[in-house]
Order: sequence, then structure tokens, then C-alpha cells
Amino acid sequence: MSCTMAAASAASCLGPAAAALQGQKLRQRSVRPGAGRGGGARQAPSAKAVAEAGPVARPNQAEWNSLGSVCAVLGSQWGDEGKGKLVDILAQEYDIVARCQGGANAGHTIYDDNGVKYALHLVPSGILNEKCLCLVGNGVVVHLPAMFEELDTLDKAGVKVDSTRLVVSDRAHMLFDLHKEVDGLREAELSGNKIGTTKRGIGPAYASKATRNGIRVGDLRNPEKFAVQLRALAADAAARFPGFEYDVEAEIVAYKTYAARIMPFITDTVHLVNEQHKAGKRVLVEGANATMLDLDFGTYPYVTSSNPSLGGVCAGLGLAPSKFQTVIGVAKAYTTRVGEGPYPTELFGDMADLLREKGFEYGTTTGRPRRIGWLDVGGGQ
Repeated sequence: MSCTMAAASAASCLGPAAAALQGQKLRQRSVRPGAGRGGGARQAPSAKAVAEAGPVARPNQAEWNSLGSVCAVLGSQWGDEGKGKLVDILAQEYDIVARCQGGANAGHTIYDDNGVKYALHLVPSGILNEKCLCLVGNGVVVHLPAMFEELDTLDKAGVKVDSTRLVVSDRAHMLFDLHKEVDGLREAELSGNKIGTTKRGIGPAYASKATRNGIRVGDLRNPEKFAVQLRALAADAAARFPGFEYDVEAEIVAYKTYAARIMPFITDTVHLVNEQHKAGKRVLVEGANATMLDLDFGTYPYVTSSNPSLGGVCAGLGLAPSKFQTVIGVAKAYTTRVGEGPYPTELFGDMADLLREKGFEYGTTTGRPRRIGWLDVGGGQ
């Protein structure tokens, strides 16, 4: 297994090769209709024009050849290192791009060839490559309304996504609005010791999974069972939090519509990804959050609720560790953090404000200004 650290920016991960490819993505994607700045569809070049353009010349080809057939791109700091941008570049080299942990608390910003911005939270960042299958693994907690909102935004921009482009694990646990409500109530209980969560319900959803009263995507196939499960989940939350408010019956009705829409996307992704790997397909894993926020190895308790390190990738996707040939740790030249918790190299004052503005360091998910700090070499080790 090869390990690479991407410092300063995501594109620097593969040195000049990645930077060169980033500048050539228009030619790489010349057969993909996309959205222009005005929102209209872009006409794809003719086959003749593509042929005349010839193959894309890439410097440092040896670096690209060194990428394994299964590659994981992970954050090595506190998140927001540019993982999504790197995955968007590397997706041109892979058949499958997969998310394996976290939920809509992850915010990955990518751009298409025309500079149109896409803020993704649940949909993998390989979605702009139409030859790539995007996979949401069993370790992800899925808020279906948020996923549909992303898909609708992509559709309006000219990026069509159906079950040939995106699949969702039947084992992935669902995150409901009740989990968001519990997240807020839980933070309020902590008072002066708040974790500083995104209040997207991620922690409570994983808690439901751990206490074995969670509801998986595959459970939508049985509406009667689903209704019983959701009522029990709501009753459990109401018993724990006196201020809990949630219309469970309205949610059950809403999920009848959600179930009909998500059904074509649901599959056994563990079987799928292993069969595809066996058939020689290349798999790129898009990590969410980062190592310093790992539930076991991060700055506990000021961490996320999953394992963004390699162990979580294996469990959340269902691929054996022996199949991973390349692991890329992404870092940037300084550090940022969202939420509470220790931050040894944190900066304040004019320097922090300057870096925040120059780097546009505001949360993709929450819009909160990120905390800023010097590069923490010791923490990165």
C-alpha cells in the first residue's frame, strides 16, 4: 500500500501531474454535456473535434500510473483540506467513486469545466464524470430529503443522475428530522461544554445505529415495518427529551414519497463493489471529515461520530484492507477547524482574518467562519 501526503493544496497531491490534469479537465470531459454559467445545457463537441484534439498529454505519467486500483482520499487535519476537489480530478481515472462514512455534515465544493460551483454533502464528488458510478456506502447516514435536494440542484444544472450513475447501500442508516431535533436538544444540555456540531443530526443518527433501533435504507421496502420502527424511534426520543417535538405521522406519510423515489437507487453495495473490483474496475474512496476528528483517534470528545481514517473506510464500504493499494492524505499549508475543541496552533486577529478571507474559509455545510491556525506538523504525523 502506498501512502501519499498532499500538502498546500489538493492538486499538489500528485505534484505537477494533478495540476496539469486540473487544467485539462475540459478536454477530459469533452463528451459530457454540462451546465454553463447561465444554467443552459452545453453542447458536446463532435466526435471529429474530439478526435482532432488528440489524446490528452500528461506530464509525470509515472505518478498517475502509480495510483492503485483502489485508492482512498482522506483528510489528515480537521477537515476542509480540499478532498472533494482532488476526488473530482482523480475521478477521471476511476470507475467508481464511493462515500463510506459521515453524512450531510461533510461539505465538498467542486467546479465544472465552466466554473460552475457545486456544493455536495451526500452525493460523491465524482458525479461530474458521467462514466463514473457514484456509490453511497453502508457506513454513511443518509438524510433522504437532503440527498434529493442535491440531486434536484444537479438536475437543474444539467447533470442528470439516475440509478446508472448513483447507488445507495441498503445497509446505510437513515437520518431523520428527529435526529436533528435531538442534536439541538443535546447541544443545549451541554451548555458551556458544547461540542459545536453542525446540528445536522449526525451524532444522534449514529447513536441510533449503535443502540440498534436505527432504520436502514433497505427497510423502506416494507412500509408497514418502517412505520412501526419510526414510531418507536420517535417515542424513544420523546422519553429522553421533555422538549422534543416531532410529527411522526406526517413524517411517515412523507417517506412514502421518498421511498418511491429512492427505490431504484437502492442496492447491496457491498456485493456490488466487491464484484466490480473482482472484474478489474477501479475504486476511488472519498473520505469525509478528517483524521483529527476521528471518533477514536481525534480530539475526543470534540470529534465527529464516525471513523474518517482508513479503518472506517473498510468497514463503511465493505472492502477488505488488503485491497487498498493507495492512500492519499490531504493537507493544506495552514489548518482550519469548525466547532469547539483544542486547536494548538490557532491564530487570532488580523492574520487569521486575512487567511480566512483569502482562503474563503467558511463552512460549506453551515456557512460558519472556520477557525484558522498554522500548519500543525506534529498533529499531521
